[in-house]
Amino acid sequence: MDRTQIIEFLKNVRLFDELDNEQLGLLAESAEIKKFKKNQLVFQENSPRKNLTLIVDGEIELFKKTPYGEEKRLTFFAKYDFLGEGALMDDYPHSTSARASLATTVIVINRDRFRENSKNNPELTAKVLSNVARVISRRMRQTSTRVANAAAQYVSGRTRREHDLLGDREVPYEFYYGIQTLRALENFNISGISLSHFPVLIESIAMVKLASAKANAELGLLSEPVADAIERACQEIIAGRYHIHFVVDMIQGGAGTSTNMNANEVIANRALEILGYEKGDYQYCHPNNHINLSQSTNDVYPTSLNLALIKSNRKLIEVLNELIVSFRNKAAEFADVIKMGRTQLQDAVPMTLGQEFEAYANTLGEEITRLNENANLFLEVNMGGTAIGTGINADPEYGPKVIKHLKEISGFDVILAPDLVEATQDTGAFVMYSSAIKRLAVKLSKICNDLRLLSSGPRAGINEINLPKMQPGSSIMPGKVNPVIPEVVNQIAYKVIGNDLTVTLAAEAGQLQLNVMEPVIAQSLFESIEMLKNGMATLKYRCIDGITANTARCRMMVERSIGLVTALNPVLGYETCTSLAREALESGRGVYELVLDKKLISKAELDNLLKPENMLGPRRNRG
Repeated sequence: MDRTQIIEFLKNVRLFDELDNEQLGLLAESAEIKKFKKNQLVFQENSPRKNLTLIVDGEIELFKKTPYGEEKRLTFFAKYDFLGEGALMDDYPHSTSARASLATTVIVINRDRFRENSKNNPELTAKVLSNVARVISRRMRQTSTRVANAAAQYVSGRTRREHDLLGDREVPYEFYYGIQTLRALENFNISGISLSHFPVLIESIAMVKLASAKANAELGLLSEPVADAIERACQEIIAGRYHIHFVVDMIQGGAGTSTNMNANEVIANRALEILGYEKGDYQYCHPNNHINLSQSTNDVYPTSLNLALIKSNRKLIEVLNELIVSFRNKAAEFADVIKMGRTQLQDAVPMTLGQEFEAYANTLGEEITRLNENANLFLEVNMGGTAIGTGINADPEYGPKVIKHLKEISGFDVILAPDLVEATQDTGAFVMYSSAIKRLAVKLSKICNDLRLLSSGPRAGINEINLPKMQPGSSIMPGKVNPVIPEVVNQIAYKVIGNDLTVTLAAEAGQLQLNVMEPVIAQSLFESIEMLKNGMATLKYRCIDGITANTARCRMMVERSIGLVTALNPVLGYETCTSLAREALESGRGVYELVLDKKLISKAELDNLLKPENMLGPRRNRG
């Protein structure tokens, strides 16, 4: 790009709206063209800000890493979008990372060059920095409110007039959602958790809408330009854009209609932009007539939930697998640590700490099979059933066609339910999957109970293991450290168990041809999955990986335990051993000492029988 082309490009960037040609020319002198290959980093989190980046073509993904190294995609930027505008003000480190998701060309404006070139034109500096401040303020406001309150997002003052069954309303122009979403915002200020908290659900809705648009286009029900615009809008949403405009509360009346209409309106208004029209010009692309064509909330919403839960289950299992690996690593580390096993909290027989941790790994490993088996129930969907499963207002060929496209788009082997009337009212798959994640939660909670017991003390408890010290444990007791990580996982488990009851009651509450309680089913399942994922990651990194064994204490408790007498049963018989145990308890003497004193067996044989190492598995008894 030459200087003239750069100036023409800058005219289309909102950040420079108020600049005249002379000022744009000075700005162009600060500009440099850069090209990035696909997946190449543009800037990295915590690195100093140096440049304002303007996208000429291609696409840049903004993401952030969690404390556990997992990438969280935030959004995508395309032509005329800009990143790092704060760099023109200071060198404060980037709070996020950015990389090219496609081969991308950008214009880079370096802070130092900008200051040098504009020092003789203070008006240029004032205008640009004023616009930068407004942009930062607006982005911060959107970040803090997540567009959860329309009034808080009322920025420009520009509105568009929309109407529905109940009348007319003014909708803020910037928003891609419309009047029905606006009403839902007002009606359902319930949990404070909006659709945008669960990107996987938004992406799944967009997949369903994309498959529907393709099927309707094949049937000749959508014109090519409209179908293409809808498909592009859906692809953008699947890629992570416009999620902030999905604002309806997860818990809502209407069996998910508000969620469906939120999606229909966002897709319609983005499609209108692609077609060259203004938002709200629904005569060219209508939320109901075009985006919702051949569909109903009653097939779109459950199908979207199914896809989202399949994807969420995969991530849940990924985190679960990482936790299992941690338990197996500890099992190997503690393989030679002899300790006392317990039943009913009483001494039982010796085992190794490694066996204990291996059992935790194995019991959690069983849950992977259970979760996958139940998630597979979500592959059967009711697309084409529309309102109650009879397929009213849908072409007879629509169902098979939309399933074909949904398989291609999602990558899942979805199938059409054999009885759409039954499938539209049935929520049995949600009940089954909820029971599977409850089972996982119960097992995690039991393990965490064990960890709290095994680490209890340190002086007056079992104290066989040490949990990593994460924070001071008391506002009054100096030196106290609590097992806070297992405790928080216990609490997560209680929430998941409660959510399972909610799912059960909501499924039972279905009436006739539809279950209107699916929104609370959805909210409960997604909340449980999210909390379990976060809880298991926290348990792995902040607890299990840092556990150490008190080896000497473990062995000392084995040697002092009356439970050793169990090993003498095959030799001395139950009655004799019971007598020995009673006498040891009453006298305070050891089992070993009593057997020798009574000359019941030789010292050599006794030493062999009472070695803890010889008590860790099956042995042949002498006959």
